[in-house]
Amino acid sequence: MPQQQTILIVEDTQASASTLEIALNRFGQVKTLPEGASAWRYLQLAGDVRAVVTDLQMPGMDGFELIEKIRSDPRYDTLPIIVISGSTEPGIPARVMALGASAFFGKPFSPAQVRAKLEQLLDGTPMSIPT
Repeated sequence: MPQQQTILIVEDTQASASTLEIALNRFGQVKTLPEGASAWRYLQLAGDVRAVVTDLQMPGMDGFELIEKIRSDPRYDTLPIIVISGSTEPGIPARVMALGASAFFGKPFSPAQVRAKLEQLLDGTPMSIPT
């Protein structure tokens, strides 16, 4: 049986992380980490990540640096990255898109919209979950 791929959620707020886990578990296993450095280490070791959903403002390595690290690694040049942030700075969406994010959502966010965008980024084919 092939290894199930992972949706990596990088979010330091438990309520947002839980909401995303529920919304995105149909695409595969969900792994939640509280900040960018642990997410980057996971990406280096796991090799099974299907997409990353990240916050921007987190302790340690923030979402901006995480996006830069992901996009600097040729293995991840097409990995979907969805950013969800509570930042109200007007230039943030353009900045994260310039860094290589695939989509941006402000908080509060619609879990259904995030799920629909991820499905679109994954070619509309949610991974079947083995029973």
